[in-house]
Amino acid sequence: MTTTIADIDIPAPNLTAELPPFEGDRVIQFREALREAMSEEMRRDPRIFLMGEEVAEYNGAYKVSQGMLEEFGAKRIIDSPISENGFAGLGIGAAMYGLRPIIEFMSWSFSLVAADQILNNAPKMLYMSGGQWGCPIVFRGNDGAGGQLGSTHSWCVEALYANVPGLKMAIPSCPYDAKGLLKTALRDPDPVFFLESERMLGDKAHVPEEEYYIPFGQAELRREGDSCTVVSFGRPVNFCIEAADQLAAEGINVDVLDMRTIRPLDVEAIERSLRKTNRIVVVDQSWPFASIASEVITQVIERFFDYLDHQPIRVNSDDVPAPYAKPLEQAFLPHAGKIVEAVKQTLS
Repeated sequence: MTTTIADIDIPAPNLTAELPPFEGDRVIQFREALREAMSEEMRRDPRIFLMGEEVAEYNGAYKVSQGMLEEFGAKRIIDSPISENGFAGLGIGAAMYGLRPIIEFMSWSFSLVAADQILNNAPKMLYMSGGQWGCPIVFRGNDGAGGQLGSTHSWCVEALYANVPGLKMAIPSCPYDAKGLLKTALRDPDPVFFLESERMLGDKAHVPEEEYYIPFGQAELRREGDSCTVVSFGRPVNFCIEAADQLAAEGINVDVLDMRTIRPLDVEAIERSLRKTNRIVVVDQSWPFASIASEVITQVIERFFDYLDHQPIRVNSDDVPAPYAKPLEQAFLPHAGKIVEAVKQTLS
């Protein structure tokens, strides 16, 4: 019997090991953190390959995969046609047969044409096959308003896709989390939807050189206070931190809780904060109707109603198609001003 790459047994890491310190001497961009995560895991595991539009010869539309073609070759860094449904399906088939694909969508807005593959096949394969076929695949790319890209290119897909059981969803807010969460995603046995933001790819932060992983379902407290709990994930976490700094100047200190992953959701972290603050604001860049913010608030009311001294408040993008004009787009998105107003409302 011939041994293939898919048959190689790769030891699993200790994903619950203590993480290295946040601060250090090395500062890198968000895109570099993503590249490091993929490259480190590809060196470790020959089953991993990257496929998507312009990921190889062009070094990625946003230069996330810069230099990876030279290191790993054209069999593992693969340029695809402009056919998300086709290369998403190819990736799912490869994952079923033991490989570990990374499928990059230039924008999660473009993933909509592959919805049947990524929502009806990948998350359900293990269940539908009675446990015979797993699907260890990572779908990643840019989510949300990218900066005057218009309504059809500015989708926030998390609320739409998180509804489907069988998948996991990670949404990092900083370079440190981007690397640690993506490395964990590439070790996970289930389909992982990894949502980035084009507007954050140039953000810089301390990222340790040591290898580390961030376990899924583990929120991080970014600011600490006792006046209100502010829950968010992804790019809006940065708006929440800005709002928290403005509020602190007025003597109002809030918990800013970065969920990091939506599936699984660290509900216990929300409970710990609510026991202290008794108030909650949930900030989410998707539209308000049937949003992640709506789900978080529903779970809070179902589980922790007795802790609340004020009704929960959500801060979302406005319930209109994403506008193109720069000032309109900025007003459309959740921002620090909206968050400050919401927190003060819970204190009234």
